[in-house]
Amino acid sequence: MKRLILVFIFALVVWQLHATDSLFFEEHGAIRYDFELVGGNNRIEVVKKQVKYLPHQGDNFSQHLQMPDYGSCRYSIFDADSDTLLFRKGFSPLFKEWQITDKANSEIRSYYQALFFPKPKSDVVLKIDERSFEGSWQTIWIDTIRIDDPFIINEKYPVGSIDTIMFHGEPGKHVDLVILAEGYTKNELEKFSLDARRLTDSLFAAEPFKTHKNRFNVLAMQVSSVESGTDIPGEHIYRNTAFNSHFYTFGSARYLTTSDMKSVYDAIDGVAWDHIYILVNEERYGGGGFYNYLSICTSDNVQSPFVFCHEFGHAFAGLADEYYTSSTSYESFYNLDVEPWEPNITTMMDFDKKWFSRINEGTSVPTPRNDEYAGKVGVFEGGGYEAKGIYSPVMSCWMKEQKAGAFCPVCRDAIEKTILMHCQ
Repeated sequence: MKRLILVFIFALVVWQLHATDSLFFEEHGAIRYDFELVGGNNRIEVVKKQVKYLPHQGDNFSQHLQMPDYGSCRYSIFDADSDTLLFRKGFSPLFKEWQITDKANSEIRSYYQALFFPKPKSDVVLKIDERSFEGSWQTIWIDTIRIDDPFIINEKYPVGSIDTIMFHGEPGKHVDLVILAEGYTKNELEKFSLDARRLTDSLFAAEPFKTHKNRFNVLAMQVSSVESGTDIPGEHIYRNTAFNSHFYTFGSARYLTTSDMKSVYDAIDGVAWDHIYILVNEERYGGGGFYNYLSICTSDNVQSPFVFCHEFGHAFAGLADEYYTSSTSYESFYNLDVEPWEPNITTMMDFDKKWFSRINEGTSVPTPRNDEYAGKVGVFEGGGYEAKGIYSPVMSCWMKEQKAGAFCPVCRDAIEKTILMHCQ
């Protein structure tokens, strides 16, 4: 009886959310809101750039009020007249990582960003919050979007050449992943399609993606570059590519990113999508992943299948890195007195909300990193780039190292939960 009541309550909540959607949002179309985050260590400013109407709603917008409160930033949409919260989504921009580098103490930089939400039927208010080092939300931007504003761009968007790798049904009811070619010349676009299929196969060979493969649509967008490869600034190598990707982000030789997000967004305005993956035509090891923002990795390294999965773990499910011995460019990524928002690490400040229920009776907490606990879920010190004060759920996981061979049970739980939330 209790289970039936819970199912009924859940169904009622979903029905109410869909009813709210139809009341405040159009059935089709979305808003793209572009801005720049500008600042340094103790400074952040928002500079509005443009607002556009888009033809498609790729994301399952109706579910976002039920999503976990993840991300280093979030944005919220309110009805302008009633102040009703209509939509909320977390994200982790590259700018927030820039803020905790040593150079951010003396330099100011800007990073391009866009936010997406369903096309409203009436005026709405957008609020952007950042998560402080103490873990609280602070509003950094408020703007009213008026639907009769003549300066909202409303134009036709060309759709480039697309290789449909996987299609299981209507966008918005599936996870819609778009893979973009980076550093592939016109003559290499066939190689891009093969690379995208090979790495997509590696993702869906891993659990829980394998079990939920039929919940995904995957498109490979064939965008050509003038030159092959990517920039390697630390070695004075520069290539003319579509999305201006580069290694040596924040001085880290293997950290591969792009700051040219406007070009990325412009390339996919005409398609429905939930998540963006940039595939770089390069043999070197490297990549990056940012929650509800971007995944990127190279195509031809022997570890590319692992990196492809690892970075998507960050971007899709908000998973944290569990390694703690590699050097980084950050001064202090986590506050050890605050529980991290990521589901697979803990400072033990609020551990009951993490994977406490998965720990077997008799398992020591904290859990020693020894053979007795190999393959078991526990609370192992080390993770989030820190050897002390941050704990991981297992001794070895794909969010730590390739040799783990799989995502751990805690990471699988987080990924599966995200998949199901997208597809309700």
